[in-house]
Amino acid sequence: MNRSTAQADYLDKWYSAQCGGCHFWIALSGQLGLDYGACTNPASSFDGRVRFEHDGCLRFVDREDGSFG
Repeated sequence: MNRSTAQADYLDKWYSAQCGGCHFWIALSGQLGLDYGACTNPASSFDGRVRFEHDGCLRFVDREDGSFG
């Protein structure tokens, strides 16, 4: 899900639930890893797919350390 903050129906809670902050998001190596990573959440429909760090899904899980990217 690409959730643009410019969308009228964008929910504030989505801002902190972006792929880059998910426990199951693993950044790609090299330059692409600055913005893209792989979803490794078996409960997500995006499992095994490369995602933009600011996308999101309904199966987001906070990282314990609160880091992003």
